[in-house]
Amino acid sequence: MNRPLELLPVDPHHPTAILGDLEEAIAGQRSLLPVPAHDAARRELLRATLAPGTPVDEDTALVVATSGSTGPPKGALLSPVNLVSSADATHRFLGGAGQWLLAMPAHHIAGLQVLVRSLVAGVDPLAIDVSAGFSVPAFAAASRELAETGDRVYTSLTPHQLGKAMDSLEGIEALRLFDAVLVGGAAINPTLLAAARAMQITVVTTYGSSETSGGCVYDGTPLPGAQVEVDPDGRIHLGGPMIAHGYRNMPGHEAFARPGWFATSDGGRLDGGKLTVTGRLDAVIDSGGMKLHPEVLEREMLQVPGVSEACVVGVPHERFGQAIVAAYVGEAEVGDVLDGLAHLPRWQIPKDIRRVTQLPLIGPGKVDRQGVVKLFNARP
Repeated sequence: MNRPLELLPVDPHHPTAILGDLEEAIAGQRSLLPVPAHDAARRELLRATLAPGTPVDEDTALVVATSGSTGPPKGALLSPVNLVSSADATHRFLGGAGQWLLAMPAHHIAGLQVLVRSLVAGVDPLAIDVSAGFSVPAFAAASRELAETGDRVYTSLTPHQLGKAMDSLEGIEALRLFDAVLVGGAAINPTLLAAARAMQITVVTTYGSSETSGGCVYDGTPLPGAQVEVDPDGRIHLGGPMIAHGYRNMPGHEAFARPGWFATSDGGRLDGGKLTVTGRLDAVIDSGGMKLHPEVLEREMLQVPGVSEACVVGVPHERFGQAIVAAYVGEAEVGDVLDGLAHLPRWQIPKDIRRVTQLPLIGPGKVDRQGVVKLFNARP
């Protein structure tokens, strides 16, 4: 049976206003497409590509858009079972249900899952307005209010938000109040992660996507019920009850060729059951026949003092096919970065390095690699 897919505008000033809608979707009564109420361009793109108002299988609770980093956004078809199983598995991993603070956009899967977990736990989530950016004082005030409940308290942040909060004593003290701070959406700077844990902040790194109802691998370990495989080509496959049924209007997509499994675009390895993500397979740079996962070089750059964020991409080159270039954020000079990379093979050293005030983003905390390519293509 089918029913119409309903557009669900999410107001960034009042994200918890959609709780009633989500509850009805989880109960199997409605099928919803969350879109940002404040971003007309993104809203119209999702309207055009995911066709609200047309039929969808009634087993679909939410159609959650992907970031669209490698083309038009796709819509993951998530059932009530997908969403609730993910929330239950998260609480089991963390040691029990608790109070949640929403500190990211609620039309993305990470924000939606904060709301779903709250519904499953039977609590009212607290939210801060992030429409104008992440405010550390607002986050700290909300954290203190949540901690006063005496319950277990959790939040979910991007690496950028974590780093911003750790820049002040007020933010550090707020982070320490949480029983767990889930950090995902992008790879976290190893130096930042080590510093957070040294400050007794309970950071839990997460890996997942819209297609997996959010993070399904925490600190490299699959959540209860989740499964991880790495095929001979190094591609990560994720399985379990939280896996989407497919993509909106894209039946038979190869990513869901195996029922209950999702073939990601990421490469990785399993060591004793623990997953290490090496990087996106579709982002590999081929420079003169030598192949580089950009994330490998990014991790090296993040070890350089004064580099807080980094993005490595390939740009067209007449002789090499692609040239390796890099943009970064931080106080380090370009010469400092080159000195910090001097131990690497010469072919891995970027042909061009640029310091920027901020990296272009697509989705919460996720770097827009094509946007970084444009930065270099626009240079004289």
